[in-house]
Amino acid sequence: MEGIDHRIVSVNGIKMHIAEKGQGPVVLFLHGFPELWYSWRHQIHALGSLGYHAVAPDLRGFGDTDTPTSITSYTCDHIVNDLVALIDSLGVEQVFLVAHDWGAIMGWYLCLFKPERVKAFVCLSVPFTPRSPQMKPMDRMRGFFGDDYYICRFQAPGEIEAEIAELGTANVLKTIFSTRKPGPPCFPKGNAFGIRTNASISLPSWLSEEELTYYVTKFDQKGFTGGLNYYRAIDQNWKVTEKWTGVQVKVPVKFIVGDLDMVYTTLGTKEYIHNGDFKKDVPFLEETVVMEGVGHFINQERAEEIGSHIYDFIKKFK
Repeated sequence: MEGIDHRIVSVNGIKMHIAEKGQGPVVLFLHGFPELWYSWRHQIHALGSLGYHAVAPDLRGFGDTDTPTSITSYTCDHIVNDLVALIDSLGVEQVFLVAHDWGAIMGWYLCLFKPERVKAFVCLSVPFTPRSPQMKPMDRMRGFFGDDYYICRFQAPGEIEAEIAELGTANVLKTIFSTRKPGPPCFPKGNAFGIRTNASISLPSWLSEEELTYYVTKFDQKGFTGGLNYYRAIDQNWKVTEKWTGVQVKVPVKFIVGDLDMVYTTLGTKEYIHNGDFKKDVPFLEETVVMEGVGHFINQERAEEIGSHIYDFIKKFK
């Protein structure tokens, strides 16, 4: 990835690795699971060449950023504090925010807690989820989707990590990246990822062997526990955000999702996005784009189009 610079910054008590390119207004890219700054490689080049300072960290627990051991270190307030400290370290008051998957979830929290730091938000895949005061999220998920629902399966420390180790990092990542199965994703015990022994798993068309190797190398070095701890802190996020119940997100937003995305095809998501509730919770939602024939890893599968979508939206705010 020539032309992309790398450095370590101190934020909120941890060392964070960032990748960056270009000069100008900051565009902050937040990745999801099981990903890294590298998921934004195409958009870093694109926006960094269009008069922006593109910055993509490895989030807490991933890649070359520190991985605290405690699950409580992965609650939304810790992650948002990391991001605010990163924005401060870049010497700016506001950023354009672009985020996907867990990055999107933490992006929503940043917009909720610190709207003055975000000029506009391009959100991929995961819409805002309003806090339900009646029931903890994990109880709700188990009730709706059962114990095999992937987030439920990720809860027991060490359990899914052992299954990944047995199957091999490369096989698991290839399976996750290539899936087109509609949601909700369920991971039965014994073979969570549905990988058959000695079966050949094809790479998706948008990912080369060399690119896969980058992910595999980093996850083999770091392990998956840091990333999985985001899932394990979900109920704690619910407690932390009690005072934010019913609060709207008042940041300009463009939302983009693929019609084959497991999030979009999970019960209730399409209805929330399209029936007006999303707009009620996010009153400055300006655009919703549903891309046909696209899965969950939209920023890599349709890299050029996503780069154009980002630029077309944020250039209005210069």
